[in-house]
Amino acid sequence: MNYKHTAAEVLKYVGGKENISHFEHCSTRLRFSLIDTSKANVEKLTSVPGVIAVKMTGQCQVVIGNEVVEVYDEVIDMIGSPAANTESANKPKEKQKIGSVILDFIVGVFQPLVPAIAGGGVLKSILLLFSLMGLLDTNGQTYKILNQIGDAPLYFLPILVAVTTANKLKVNTLVALASVGALILPNMTAMLTEGAHLFGFTVKNIPYAYQVFPAILTVLLFAQVEKLFTRISPKAIRIFFVPMMSLLITVPISLLILGPLGFTLGQGFAAVILAVFAKVGWIAVAILATVLPFMVATGMHKAMVPYAVTAMGAGKEVLYLPASLAHNIAESGACFAIALRTKDKRLRSTAISAGISALFGITEPALYGVTLQNKKVLTSVMIGSFVGGTFIGIVGLQAFVLVGPGLASLSMFISEDLPKNIVNAIIGLVISFAVSFVAAFILGKDKKVKEEQQDFISNLTTEKEFKSPVIGQMIPLSEVKDAVFSSKVMGEGIAVIPSKGELYAPVDGKIEMIFDTNHALGMTTANGAQLLFHVGIDTVRLGGKYFKPQVKVGDEVKAGDLLLTFNIEKIVEEGYDPVTMAVVTNKDKYSVKVADLKNVDRKDTLMFVTALGN
Repeated sequence: MNYKHTAAEVLKYVGGKENISHFEHCSTRLRFSLIDTSKANVEKLTSVPGVIAVKMTGQCQVVIGNEVVEVYDEVIDMIGSPAANTESANKPKEKQKIGSVILDFIVGVFQPLVPAIAGGGVLKSILLLFSLMGLLDTNGQTYKILNQIGDAPLYFLPILVAVTTANKLKVNTLVALASVGALILPNMTAMLTEGAHLFGFTVKNIPYAYQVFPAILTVLLFAQVEKLFTRISPKAIRIFFVPMMSLLITVPISLLILGPLGFTLGQGFAAVILAVFAKVGWIAVAILATVLPFMVATGMHKAMVPYAVTAMGAGKEVLYLPASLAHNIAESGACFAIALRTKDKRLRSTAISAGISALFGITEPALYGVTLQNKKVLTSVMIGSFVGGTFIGIVGLQAFVLVGPGLASLSMFISEDLPKNIVNAIIGLVISFAVSFVAAFILGKDKKVKEEQQDFISNLTTEKEFKSPVIGQMIPLSEVKDAVFSSKVMGEGIAVIPSKGELYAPVDGKIEMIFDTNHALGMTTANGAQLLFHVGIDTVRLGGKYFKPQVKVGDEVKAGDLLLTFNIEKIVEEGYDPVTMAVVTNKDKYSVKVADLKNVDRKDTLMFVTALGN
């Protein structure tokens, strides 16, 4: 990969340096907070060499894979410090949905914490492994000093959170750090333990080390106080007056109100997750492992990071990381199976590389390069994840380090008090890999062509015309306000803003699936293409209201047959976008050409679909 070229192209298609308000990276993705998301050209970004996929959630996430650091460095060389673009920061930002704003804030605060926490945690787990092997004495000073080094990121978690939150809010990092640092001063801790009073009020004894939410609330308050005094204070004294007043106001309020509130929130947040886990039991781990491919693909897994960080402050995590072990290894097993049975050299190379990455805890290359390209591979991963997650949930696997679970990080499951924990992790790893490998190998195995299939094979060699499934205004799929479709992760296809609430079959085929809420259905066409129809954005939340299927699973349909009716007016009244998508999901096997039309009806041809290799 030419890192400089890839960086330049990515920078160009996110809208240029002036459109970036914040920039960072995680283990596989470049993460851009954009001033105007409409300036990001997702279709062009996806076509950049080295880019695996693009996700437009709270941030513009460009999936690079294992070489993300090199591309990140090149982008930094081009734009300077990720926080230095003050000119862009002063421009009016595009109004975003509250959900996107919250997700962007969560990712911006918690994602940068992971490397430090993971590094310290893995060090502690390796020390424990060495002690169990008799290579280090737990009572020796070498072990104790190294163990303290490993514990430092978690102990000073409030300080780290203060830095990331201040960076995200673009306030004075060092003063924000001092505000939070006051909470964990040794003398302050001693005073709180003995019983302290401030302005006549009792200060609650809170152990702020290892805590997350008190620091976030403190910096949120500090940001508002700093802005206020920056605006009203004379410039001549601003350099000391603003920090002084910010500390004087922020720290006491945090000690009396925000600190206890944040501590209670953190404890309650973790308690709710653990209560659900205790109530549902092992099935929670199995279900989470099974749906992780979709959560990772849409970025929803980031919502679990605050819980995981909070749980690690208490010493262990029992849901997200164990489930991730099953999913990560299942991705690897499926990739190696595909590499073994495929005749496509390019796919084999991608599958081997992605399989190795997933084996070591990095799943994005596997997800976007292999899994989401093929329904059978995705099914295999889900099967392996569920079976492995079931075992892991039943044995109650516990994780003690916040790092992507994989072969190299298995020491994260070592516990002196639970000697069988690491053994269970290894067994869960083997089960997830083996089940996924076997499932992918069987489900993906080439089938022999029978004599009665010759008509079908002849269909494959012919370019098929797909008529418009609805009447309305056609728009580019890349403009749909749903990242799953606009990024074309689900497949290539068309989008139409309907003017009439009727969905018709664009070609002959068989109905394979109707979603429980009736807003989506799938069919296999005569030439083997798998079509997914999806009416509206987020209309799954309607629970089936306003949708009436006119067919059932297993029905053979002809082009022009009515498949579904829906009430456009009611859908719009409920606040949902009625745009209707039709995509070819097995795009690895078919070439899709989309016509450039505006107003369309059922007679218009919108797609031309041909089997690859013909």
